Amino acid sequence: MGLKIIIPKETQPGEHRVAASVETVKKLCALGCIVMLEKDAGLKAAIPDSAYIEAGGIIAKGHKDLYTSADIVLKVQAPNKDEMALIPKGALLIALLSPHSNSDLPAKFAKAGINAFAMELVPRISRAQSMDALSSQSNLSGYKAVLDATEYYPHAFPMMMTAAGTIPPAKVFVMGAGVAGLQAIATARRLGAVVTATDVRPAAKEQVASLGANFIAVEDEEFKQAETAGGYAKEMSESYKKKQAELVEAHIAKQDIVITTALIPGRPAPKLISEDMVKSMKTGSVIVDLAVETGGNCEISICGEVIEKHGVTIVGHQNTPSRLAADSSALYAKNLLNLLKLIIDEEDIKLAINWDDEIIKGVAISKDGAVIHPLFQNVKASAQKKTSSTKATTKKTTTKKSSTTKTKKATATKSKSTSKKTKKDS
Repeated sequence: MGLKIIIPKETQPGEHRVAASVETVKKLCALGCIVMLEKDAGLKAAIPDSAYIEAGGIIAKGHKDLYTSADIVLKVQAPNKDEMALIPKGALLIALLSPHSNSDLPAKFAKAGINAFAMELVPRISRAQSMDALSSQSNLSGYKAVLDATEYYPHAFPMMMTAAGTIPPAKVFVMGAGVAGLQAIATARRLGAVVTATDVRPAAKEQVASLGANFIAVEDEEFKQAETAGGYAKEMSESYKKKQAELVEAHIAKQDIVITTALIPGRPAPKLISEDMVKSMKTGSVIVDLAVETGGNCEISICGEVIEKHGVTIVGHQNTPSRLAADSSALYAKNLLNLLKLIIDEEDIKLAINWDDEIIKGVAISKDGAVIHPLFQNVKASAQKKTSSTKATTKKTTTKKSSTTKTKKATATKSKSTSKKTKKDS
C-alpha cells in the first residue's frame, strides 16, 4: 500500500476552504500516493467530488475509511477534539494550526503521538517562498479588504468627470504594508483611488512607492531598525508609537477609507486607530480591520461584525481568505504540495523527513510524542508552574484560614471557661 494522504472536510464555522485542489490531487496521485477525501470536502470551494475522482482521488465511505492507516492529514485549520481522536498515532498533520493563539495544542499533539507541522511558521527564506501559506492567503485578504470597503463606502472610487459635475477620487489609507497591505494598495490604485500607506519597516517605503502610493511614517533612527531578520515588523517603543500616532491622527482625519493589516507574530495586534481618530473621520468613511481576529488594529472594531459608530462603518469580518474560498484553497493546496515534495521520497513513495532542514525546523511543532519547536516547548511547563503556584497559594490560604479558625475556637473556649468560673465565684 502506498503513502495515504487524507483531506477531511473542514469543521470550523465559516471555514469554506479545502486543503486540496484538483491540480494537487492529480500531482500527488501521479507520484504514487493514495489521496482520499471526505465527501463534499471541496464543495464550498466550488470543487465537486466528481472533479477529485477524475483527478485520481478517492472519496471516503466514512470517517473510519478516511482515517484508517492515514500517513498524512492535510487540513486548513487545526482539528477539533473529535477529529484529533481519529488521527492515527504517528501520522503527520499539516495545517494552519495557529499555535500562538492555541497554546495548548502543541502539548495535545505530542500526547496524541501526532507529528504536527504549522504552515504559518514557514520561514521567510527564498527556498520556502512557494510554501509560504501566510503570504498566499494574505494576498487575497488585501484584495478582498478593498472590495469590502467599496461595499460600504457611499461614493465611487475613481475620479469621474461628467456633464453634471466632477466626482473626486476616494482617499484610501493602508496601515501595514506587508503582503496584504501591498495588495490592498495595488487594488485601490487600480480602482482609481488616491492611496497613502504606512508601515514601521523601512523596506516598505520603496515597495509602497513602486505601487504609486505615498508613504507616511516618522522616519527616525528607531524606524531604520524596525525590522526583524525574518522580514517581520518589530514591536516599537512607546515613544515612537506616540509620535507615529500623532502623525497618523492628523492624516486619518482627511481619509475616506482606512484599511489596517498590521500584525506581530505571537502578539496581539497593535492598536493603531483610537476611538478619537474614528470620531475625526468624515461621516460615511469606512475602516476595514484585517487584524480583528487577533485583537484588531482599531480600538472599537468587533470581531465578526460590521458596525457603525460616529458616522463611520467599521468592518471586522473573520477569516477573510475563506470568503474567496476557490482561489485561497488553490493557493494553499499548492503551498502544501510544495512542502510535501520536500518530505516525500518520490522513488520509494514514503515519508523521508529531514528534521534538520531549516524549513522543517521552522514548521515542526511535535515529533514522536514530544513538543520540539523551541517557541512552544516551555508553554506546558509554564502552565504547570502557574497551576502549582495557584495550588500552593490556595493551600497556604487554606492553612492560614484553618489556623485562624483554631485560634478563634481556642479563644472562644477560654472565654466560655472564664465566664463559667466568674459565674460560680459570684
